[in-house]
Amino acid sequence: MAIIKPFRGWRYASRFTEQIGKLISPPFDVVSAKQRAVLYQEPYNSIHISVPKPEHSVQFAAKTWEEWKESEIVIQDELPAIYVYYQCFQLPGVAKHYCRKGFIAMIKATYWEEKVVLRHEDTIPGSVNDRVELLEATQLNASPTHGLYTDPNHRLEAFMDESMENLIYQAEDYQGVRDMISVITDPKVIHKFVLTMHDKQIILADGHHRYEGSLIHRRTHSQQNTEHSGDEGYNYHLMYLTNTESEDLVILPTHRLIRDFPLPSAETILDRASQYFTIKPIENASDAPEIIAGKKWAFGLLFGDESYKLRLKPELFETMDWDLHPDVKSLETVVLHYFFIEKVLGISREQQARSPHISYERNFANCYHQVVQQEAQMALITNGVTVEEVKKVCYSGNIMPQKSTYFYPKAICGFIFSSIRDDEV
Repeated sequence: MAIIKPFRGWRYASRFTEQIGKLISPPFDVVSAKQRAVLYQEPYNSIHISVPKPEHSVQFAAKTWEEWKESEIVIQDELPAIYVYYQCFQLPGVAKHYCRKGFIAMIKATYWEEKVVLRHEDTIPGSVNDRVELLEATQLNASPTHGLYTDPNHRLEAFMDESMENLIYQAEDYQGVRDMISVITDPKVIHKFVLTMHDKQIILADGHHRYEGSLIHRRTHSQQNTEHSGDEGYNYHLMYLTNTESEDLVILPTHRLIRDFPLPSAETILDRASQYFTIKPIENASDAPEIIAGKKWAFGLLFGDESYKLRLKPELFETMDWDLHPDVKSLETVVLHYFFIEKVLGISREQQARSPHISYERNFANCYHQVVQQEAQMALITNGVTVEEVKKVCYSGNIMPQKSTYFYPKAICGFIFSSIRDDEV
């Protein structure tokens, strides 16, 4: 079902290998303004291609890319390849060393209705349009999106491990993650990757806007091309593929912050919440993530100087009247948004998606700091979702609410670029 193929990647010239850490950048949707300001100071950083300066147009990014090619800042590999990509990391307070293993290839950009690539969340039209414009101008994928395949037999890991014995890049990225890249050019080995993926559905973990941008680009050009065959470069998209059966696939929770909202008194909030949740004070706010860990429909509430554990009264779950598939309705984030954000705070489902009063934060320490410093009125601490929940929702043909998942770490921009120009594919 999933059609992948090797490609001739564009990479920074060998003279830049030792400084590759200065040339990589975060994906466009997570790079902060502060990070951009620093990265823009490096003239050859990949940020100039993936997220051109606000005062520059996408045509400027395209012109920059052509200049890099002409001056051999970047050079295209001679042989079609699959690029192996490992990300090794630790999580705060966890002794385990993680190494997420995957590979980068071109994948046929199939439309959602074909049910080959499955999305797990909605997209924001403005961000999609931005990606379409950049793709149209540059004819380039500057960074891979992240897709998940399921192979309980782990048929590809041995080939990837062997490839990793000959690295082409290694660097520490902005997340503190050690990124390692190697390359496979052996046609027989590549064929095994192609065959393994052929019967798979792919769950899109990260990069919904970039992937949808590729779909729009493909549809536009296929309709304009009277000799469309399906093999043209515009039919393909750059993707980093990892196995859902790996123990090193990590999804971090995304917490909710409430700010600048006309809240009633703390007493009123807790009284309303007690209608839906059992409430227990938490002596040390920093213990909230551990106290709710592994407990179904349990949340931390940081509110002023106090913190609490909230747990939904299970008999009330059936009273949820949102018209959702059962697999979606039971998700932690949906329960939180319905019973607390709508019922307790009074922010309706329709208002929540665009509410300026709700923001999202992965880092618990940042949540705590913002509440203590009164930059936010309250923080709602979540457990997040599991890989199995993501699979269950996607395979049922449904999607999750926005910001339900945070796959960690993010795939980095700048190691490998892929052209979709027919004369370069």
